[in-house]
Amino acid sequence: MQSGAKVITVGELSEYLRVHRSTLYRLLKKGQLPGFKIGSDWRFNVEIIDQWRMRLGAAQREELLQNDTGDVR
Repeated sequence: MQSGAKVITVGELSEYLRVHRSTLYRLLKKGQLPGFKIGSDWRFNVEIIDQWRMRLGAAQREELLQNDTGDVR
């Protein structure tokens, strides 16, 4: 990872993407969200998250961010 790269927590990513924390944990469990662990805590590089978002199409992004009841959060 680059020196000086902005790294954020699950809570911060939840606010950044405007999705519920449980949605992020579900995507992490499925291996669909780029992140890394420090001890037991997940961290995310904002630049990598932005690249991930750009690679996803709008329809695919909406599908990934749906919760189990089908509601978009």
